[in-house]
Amino acid sequence: MSARLLFDAWLTLVLLSVGTAVISMLAVSDEDRWVTAAAVLGLAGFKARLIHESYLGLRQSRFWTRLFDGVIALFLALAFALYLLGTRV
Repeated sequence: MSARLLFDAWLTLVLLSVGTAVISMLAVSDEDRWVTAAAVLGLAGFKARLIHESYLGLRQSRFWTRLFDGVIALFLALAFALYLLGTRV
């Protein structure tokens, strides 16, 4: 993989991390905190996919990409469900 592609992936990860920090610092009402949680988890999913494709070099493997996407989606959905359950109790 070329250095330029790795740099672009790194820069994208930095920008997504800044976005996560900004979203988490926004003052939202208690009723809208689930939106913030969903946004943070969504950005985490994008970062996980970027790491998978760029740094692990599995972009060419459709099987591994789909499997990884499915596992990450299930994990993020479970994390979001647990968050919602924790805030309702």
